[in-house]
Amino acid sequence: MSSSNIVQYIVVRSDLVKELKWPVGAVIAQACHAVAAVTHLFYQDEHTQQYLADLDNMHKVVLQAPDDGSLLALRDKLEEHNIKNKLWIEQPENIPTCLVAKPYPKDQVQKYFQKFKLFKSD
Repeated sequence: MSSSNIVQYIVVRSDLVKELKWPVGAVIAQACHAVAAVTHLFYQDEHTQQYLADLDNMHKVVLQAPDDGSLLALRDKLEEHNIKNKLWIEQPENIPTCLVAKPYPKDQVQKYFQKFKLFKSD
Protein backbone atom coordinates (compact mmCIF):
# COMPACT_ATOMS: atom_id res chain seq x y z
CA MET A 1 0.00 0.00 0.00
CA SER A 2 1.36 3.40 -0.88
CA SER A 3 1.70 6.08 1.77
CA SER A 4 -0.58 8.32 -0.32
CA ASN A 5 -3.53 6.19 0.77
CA ILE A 6 -2.72 6.67 4.45
CA VAL A 7 -4.27 9.56 6.35
CA GLN A 8 -4.22 10.87 9.88
CA TYR A 9 -7.36 12.48 11.28
CA ILE A 10 -7.08 15.22 13.91
CA VAL A 11 -10.24 16.47 15.60
CA VAL A 12 -10.02 19.65 17.68
CA ARG A 13 -12.75 21.23 19.78
CA SER A 14 -13.89 24.40 18.03
CA ASP A 15 -15.57 25.73 21.17
CA LEU A 16 -12.14 26.23 22.74
CA VAL A 17 -11.62 29.19 20.39
CA LYS A 18 -15.20 30.31 19.82
CA GLU A 19 -16.78 30.11 23.26
CA LEU A 20 -13.93 29.63 25.73
CA LYS A 21 -11.72 32.22 23.95
CA TRP A 22 -8.53 30.16 23.92
CA PRO A 23 -5.81 31.65 21.69
CA VAL A 24 -5.57 29.83 18.35
CA GLY A 25 -1.92 29.03 19.09
CA ALA A 26 -2.89 27.25 22.30
CA VAL A 27 -5.40 25.13 20.39
CA ILE A 28 -2.81 24.29 17.73
CA ALA A 29 -0.47 23.23 20.54
CA GLN A 30 -3.13 20.78 21.75
CA ALA A 31 -3.23 19.16 18.32
CA CYS A 32 0.58 19.02 18.22
CA HIS A 33 0.68 17.33 21.65
CA ALA A 34 -1.88 14.75 20.55
CA VAL A 35 -0.11 14.01 17.24
CA ALA A 36 3.22 13.53 19.03
CA ALA A 37 1.57 11.26 21.61
CA VAL A 38 -0.24 9.05 19.08
CA THR A 39 2.94 8.77 16.98
CA HIS A 40 4.86 7.65 20.05
CA LEU A 41 2.17 5.21 21.19
CA PHE A 42 1.82 3.53 17.79
CA TYR A 43 5.32 4.08 16.42
CA GLN A 44 5.87 0.39 15.61
CA ASP A 45 2.54 0.09 13.79
CA GLU A 46 2.86 -0.84 10.11
CA HIS A 47 0.75 2.07 8.86
CA THR A 48 2.53 4.56 11.10
CA GLN A 49 5.86 3.41 9.68
CA GLN A 50 4.59 3.73 6.10
CA TYR A 51 3.25 7.19 6.88
CA LEU A 52 6.54 8.34 8.41
CA ALA A 53 8.59 6.85 5.57
CA ASP A 54 7.39 9.59 3.21
CA LEU A 55 7.54 12.73 5.36
CA ASP A 56 7.09 15.15 2.47
CA ASN A 57 3.77 13.59 1.50
CA MET A 58 2.00 13.02 4.81
CA HIS A 59 -1.75 13.59 4.63
CA LYS A 60 -3.49 15.00 7.70
CA VAL A 61 -7.08 16.17 7.95
CA VAL A 62 -7.85 18.64 10.73
CA LEU A 63 -11.51 18.66 11.70
CA GLN A 64 -13.56 20.39 14.37
CA ALA A 65 -15.80 18.96 17.05
CA PRO A 66 -18.30 21.42 18.54
CA ASP A 67 -17.64 20.49 22.18
CA ASP A 68 -16.20 17.94 24.59
CA GLY A 69 -19.28 15.69 24.39
CA SER A 70 -18.90 15.17 20.66
CA LEU A 71 -15.16 14.53 21.07
CA LEU A 72 -15.80 11.92 23.77
CA ALA A 73 -18.54 10.29 21.67
CA LEU A 74 -16.08 10.03 18.77
CA ARG A 75 -13.49 8.45 21.05
CA ASP A 76 -16.05 5.89 22.24
CA LYS A 77 -17.05 5.04 18.65
CA LEU A 78 -13.42 4.63 17.59
CA GLU A 79 -12.69 2.43 20.60
CA GLU A 80 -15.78 0.32 19.84
CA HIS A 81 -14.41 -0.34 16.34
CA ASN A 82 -10.80 -0.83 17.50
CA ILE A 83 -9.55 2.33 15.76
CA LYS A 84 -6.39 3.33 17.63
CA ASN A 85 -6.33 6.93 18.80
CA LYS A 86 -5.20 9.33 21.49
CA LEU A 87 -7.54 11.69 23.30
CA TRP A 88 -5.48 14.63 24.53
CA ILE A 89 -6.57 15.90 27.92
CA GLU A 90 -5.03 19.21 28.95
CA GLN A 91 -3.67 19.20 32.49
CA PRO A 92 -4.04 20.34 35.17
CA GLU A 93 -7.46 21.53 33.99
CA ASN A 94 -8.46 17.98 32.93
CA ILE A 95 -10.07 19.28 29.72
CA PRO A 96 -10.35 16.98 26.67
CA THR A 97 -9.17 19.15 23.78
CA CYS A 98 -8.21 17.03 20.79
CA LEU A 99 -8.40 13.50 19.43
CA VAL A 100 -5.97 12.07 16.90
CA ALA A 101 -6.22 8.71 15.16
CA LYS A 102 -3.02 6.92 14.30
CA PRO A 103 -2.35 6.82 10.55
CA TYR A 104 -4.70 4.45 8.72
CA PRO A 105 -5.63 3.70 5.13
CA LYS A 106 -8.27 6.31 4.34
CA ASP A 107 -10.89 3.77 3.28
CA GLN A 108 -10.72 2.08 6.70
CA VAL A 109 -11.42 5.17 8.82
CA GLN A 110 -12.97 7.97 6.75
CA LYS A 111 -16.52 6.97 7.69
CA TYR A 112 -15.90 7.69 11.38
CA PHE A 113 -14.97 11.31 10.66
CA GLN A 114 -17.46 12.27 7.93
CA LYS A 115 -19.83 14.20 10.19
CA PHE A 116 -17.07 16.62 11.27
CA LYS A 117 -16.26 19.76 9.29
CA LEU A 118 -12.81 21.11 8.51
CA PHE A 119 -11.42 23.13 11.41
CA LYS A 120 -11.92 26.90 11.19
CA SER A 121 -10.83 29.39 13.82
CA ASP A 122 -13.45 32.04 13.04
